[in-house]
Amino acid sequence: MSNADSPIPAGQPLWHGRFGDGPSDELLAFTVSLSYDQRLAMDDIAGSRAHVAMLGSVGLLTSDEVNSVQAALNTVESELAGGVFVFAPTDEDIHTAVERRVTEIAGDAGAKLHTGRSRNDQVATDLRLWVKRESKAVARRITALQEALLSRAESAGGAYLPGYTHLQRAQPVLLSHHLLAHVWALGRDAERWLSTYASADVSPLGAGALAGSSLPIDPDFTAGALGFSRRFENSLDAVSDRDFVAEALFAATLLQVHLSRLGEEIVLWASEEFGFVRLPDAYSTGSSMLPQKKNPDIAELARGKAGRVLGDLTGFLATLKGLPLAYNRDLQEDKEPLFDAVDTCVLTLSALTGLISAIEFDDARMKSAADSPASSATDLAEYLVEKGTPFRDAHAIVGALVRRSLEGDESLAELVAAEPTLGESAVPLLAPGAAVARRTSPGGAGPKPVALQLIAAKELLASQSLLLR
Repeated sequence: MSNADSPIPAGQPLWHGRFGDGPSDELLAFTVSLSYDQRLAMDDIAGSRAHVAMLGSVGLLTSDEVNSVQAALNTVESELAGGVFVFAPTDEDIHTAVERRVTEIAGDAGAKLHTGRSRNDQVATDLRLWVKRESKAVARRITALQEALLSRAESAGGAYLPGYTHLQRAQPVLLSHHLLAHVWALGRDAERWLSTYASADVSPLGAGALAGSSLPIDPDFTAGALGFSRRFENSLDAVSDRDFVAEALFAATLLQVHLSRLGEEIVLWASEEFGFVRLPDAYSTGSSMLPQKKNPDIAELARGKAGRVLGDLTGFLATLKGLPLAYNRDLQEDKEPLFDAVDTCVLTLSALTGLISAIEFDDARMKSAADSPASSATDLAEYLVEKGTPFRDAHAIVGALVRRSLEGDESLAELVAAEPTLGESAVPLLAPGAAVARRTSPGGAGPKPVALQLIAAKELLASQSLLLR
């Protein structure tokens, strides 16, 4: 076959027929995406296999041509997996590289690989396959962190610490209750990733460049072959839709925000001012200058990387907002933020899972911080409510007692005992651990509701695991 007949002459791009001159170095340098979209290689090969099988089923390729191209795709897959695939200077993306190499191997049959297909629907298909796979992979890592938190919650026993609002001590809560709060938040993250999977589960293959094809292609065939639940309904929408990328980026952003919150608490709790946890050596760093230091770098980076992932989301949404139908090259900007966000979440989840599994809780230090009599102020107010005092009046009575205890020489217990509406019968409410034991409402921080939460958390993780098989 001569260069004039070849679909991809040496040193020429896919669109060479329309152009008299080859692409400039500046054009290639600016538009190339091969450096990062290589990670779609196996998805591209999977999409090509399904496409070739479809072309054979509708009679656009003979059985011999189908076999030849499929064999070439197998060779390309092996070369890529083995790290021996040789990229050409004109391989601007992985899709071009695969097609070029298939054509080199299979000749005229390989030149038919792109029949009835555009890079527009091809790229969208590859990325949807990647998002489907990675959505479940991220959700599995979320589940692993949840399991680590649940394990620590189960082993926490009766340990308790101050619960905070506005970073001020509010009411004591069981440590297990606090850890389970993160389990539930992460459960919503897992749900979002499963929802992202569903959003990506639509095959765009067969939409062509924007308007479909005059050839007798069968998009339902390729959708089924690739494991999609359904095919696209509108070709213009199919090639321009990146909602699933935006949803993945949002899922990653909110996940990283939740991981940031967990990291922030570990940073605080590991400080000498709090002293609620001791950092394990294997998950800490030291100082190049200060010999005494043990730093919570994993927790700090979990916090810091939230801004990075948030930037991935906002940057991509800004790209989408100015685009008309259908495909525009701007959409090439979907991959780098997506890959970065997912990679960041995966690394953070793995590191935090290890840290949570190995961290040591200082039960005595937490208990000491939680046993301030003022932490039982709400219990005193609720005691008055049970005796018929309107809550606002009870709130004012107890608040005045707390103020007097802080400003004068009498303890809160002494003031409570002397207060006619409270008296000696209310003093035991100030005893260490009493406030935690009194939290009995559903979903609350006391022993009985937490015991039920532990059961519910196990059921949640079992349900997630079933969905992630």
